Amino acid sequence: MEDRSARGARKNDAGSGPRRRPRVRPQEGYPGRRGEPLPTRVDDLPPLPAAYRDVLETGLAGLGLDLPSPVRDALDAHVRLLLAWTAAVNLTAVREPVDAAVRHVLDSLSAVPLLRARGVTRFADLGSGGGYPGLPLALALPADRALLVESIGKKARFLDVAVEAAGVADRVVVAATRAEALARMEAHRERWQAVTARAVASLGELVELAFPLLAVGGALVAWKRGSLGPELAAAWSAVSDLGGGGVEVVAVDLRGLEGHVLVVVDKTGPTDPRYPRDPAERRRRRR
Repeated sequence: MEDRSARGARKNDAGSGPRRRPRVRPQEGYPGRRGEPLPTRVDDLPPLPAAYRDVLETGLAGLGLDLPSPVRDALDAHVRLLLAWTAAVNLTAVREPVDAAVRHVLDSLSAVPLLRARGVTRFADLGSGGGYPGLPLALALPADRALLVESIGKKARFLDVAVEAAGVADRVVVAATRAEALARMEAHRERWQAVTARAVASLGELVELAFPLLAVGGALVAWKRGSLGPELAAAWSAVSDLGGGGVEVVAVDLRGLEGHVLVVVDKTGPTDPRYPRDPAERRRRRR
């Protein structure tokens, strides 16, 4: 999921960056499996049920987040589009609104207090998939600039639609490019305050993909769950080789997300230009 290819034309404030596709007009749609256009207008979609709103309210209170109405509306629009598209192109295994509230929206927002405490306003999200955690984080922080990195065409197309629907196309960019290619661009090499990644790869591989993008003093935030002992042990050599510092594991204390943690890996020194290696070399030289 972390691998992506660039299209479109746009500069971000770090310099020339990945080029993005032209914006989708509201009346346009992408063909689904049966050739029918996929929705780009949220107003044409069914509203979310009251149970979704109740679960989201409870979860936000548990996270200590009080989000303004425009942010809530944008989060809801994202979910409505995701569920509509998934019926045709299988963006996610989550098919029910209440499940989406917990497993996508609240899981993503669990990192907001941590990122706010670190003063993060600019971040890149690797393997954005259906837009989680990147788009909810961009909305809730709020972020001055966010880069959603997704190489799979159908997912990148969905992200363009979701970003437009959320009303944040002026500060959230979709990059359909590989993380390795992005790290070789001057506009992105060691420029980002944070890199996020959810359900993308092992921690060691994430360090190799994220650290070339991180500025010194920045941090990788990875969503993980279950026993992490072997994965953390295997990641230490990558952390050391690429300019890493401390590793912190933060438990997510929220109903429905038991066992979920955020692994925060600080970057304290520059990353060797050799990194990241291409996927074939990483497979040959797994640590």
